[in-house]
Amino acid sequence: MDKYFGFKEFNTSYKKEATAGLTTFLAMAYILFVNPMVLGDAGMDKGAVFTATALAAALGTLFMGIVAKYPIALAPGMGLNAFFAYSVVLVMDIPWQTALAGVLMSGIIFIFITLFKIRETIINAIPQDLKFAAASGIGLFIAFIGLKNAGIIAPNKATLVSLGDLTTGPTLLAIFGFIVTILMMIRNIRGGIFYGMVITAVVGIFAGLIDKPDKIVGAIPSLAPTFGQAFSHFDQIFTIDMMIVVLTFFIVDFFDTAGTLMAVASQAGIMKDNKLPRAGKALLADSSAIAVGAILGTSSTTAYIESASGVAAGGRTGFTSVVTGGLFLLALFFSPLLVVVTPSVTAPALIIVGVLMVSVLSKIKWERLEIAVPAFLTLIAMPLTYSIATGIALGFVMYPLTMTVKGRVKEVHPIMWVLFIVFISYFVFLVE
Repeated sequence: MDKYFGFKEFNTSYKKEATAGLTTFLAMAYILFVNPMVLGDAGMDKGAVFTATALAAALGTLFMGIVAKYPIALAPGMGLNAFFAYSVVLVMDIPWQTALAGVLMSGIIFIFITLFKIRETIINAIPQDLKFAAASGIGLFIAFIGLKNAGIIAPNKATLVSLGDLTTGPTLLAIFGFIVTILMMIRNIRGGIFYGMVITAVVGIFAGLIDKPDKIVGAIPSLAPTFGQAFSHFDQIFTIDMMIVVLTFFIVDFFDTAGTLMAVASQAGIMKDNKLPRAGKALLADSSAIAVGAILGTSSTTAYIESASGVAAGGRTGFTSVVTGGLFLLALFFSPLLVVVTPSVTAPALIIVGVLMVSVLSKIKWERLEIAVPAFLTLIAMPLTYSIATGIALGFVMYPLTMTVKGRVKEVHPIMWVLFIVFISYFVFLVE
C-alpha cells in the first residue's frame, strides 16, 4: 500500500494521511446537509439528495485517490447547486429532472474532451480575468442566497431588497452561527464551517427554534425519487435554453476543477515542471463523478478547494482521498440529522463560502477598462439577475467587443467568438 501511493517518495505515513483525510472530510462535510437544502428548494427529495451527495462524493473521491493518486476530494459543488436550483429550475422554470439530464450531458462532454485531451485548449481560450470574475460572481450569488435565507435581507417593493427583521429568532440564530463560524475560521480551526453548523444547530435546539432529532443514526434514505431521472428526461435537453444550461454547467465546473487541481497540487508539491502528473486521470475522476452524480440525483460534482486543509495537515498521496471517501460512505447513516439543518443553520455556510470565492477579485486587471467592464458585468449580474448563466453570458458577449474596440482583437481566441455567438442567441431566446 505504501509503495503504491508513494509514502516514501513524499515522506509521509499512514497516520499523516489518515489525519489529512479526516481533516479534509470535516472541512467539506457541510455539503452533505447544505446540498439537500439547496436542491430541496428545487423540489427534489432531500433524503434522496443526501444519499446521492454522499455517494457521488465518496465514489469521485475514491477514484481520485486510487487511480489518480491525488489528495483531492470531490463532492457536489457550491455554486453549481445554486445555479441548478435557483437559476435553472426556479427562474428558467425547467423541471429538476431535465436539469439533471443537463448535468449528465455536461459530464459526458467532460469525459469525451478529457479522453481526447481537449480540456487544456478550452481552458487557455477563456481569459483568466473572466475566470476570476465568474468565480467571484458565483460567490456574490451564493452569499446573496445565504443572506436571504437568514432573513438578513428581505424583499422590498420600493427598493427591491432591504434589511430584514433582525429581531426574529431564526435570523438571530443565523447571525450567531455566522459570527461563531467566522471566528473559528479566522483562528484557522480546521472544519470551521462544519463545526459552526453543529454549534448553531445545537443552540437552535436548546432555544426551541429547531426540532430535536429523534435519533442520530438511521437507515440510508432511498435514492428512488431521484435515481435515473436524468435518463428519463435526456431527450428534453436538445433545446436552446437547455444547451445554454449545459454550457454553463460545463464552463463553471471546468474552471472550478482546473483551478482547484492546480492550487492543491502545487501546495502538496505534486507539480513537476509546472505540469500536473497523471492530469488525465485526475480530470477523468472529476468527469466520471459528474455523470455518476447526475444519475444518482445531484448537481455537478467537482474538486473541492477544502482539500487544501488536508494537504496542510500533511496529506500528500491518494491515500488521503481514500480516507475521505470512506468517511463519506460512513456518513450515509447520519441522515436523521437533516431535520436540524434549517436555513438558519446553512445560511452562515453559504455566506462564508461566498466570502472565500470573491477573494480572487484582486487578480482582475481593473485598470484596463476593456477587461474591467466585461468582468464587472459578469460578477454583478449574477446576484442582481439571480442567474449565473446570465452573468457569464453578459461577460462573454462584452469581452470580444471591448477587446476589438481597444485594438486587441488578435488576443481574442476563436473559441471566444464561438461563445459570443452562442450567448447572443441565448439573449435573443430570452427576449422571445
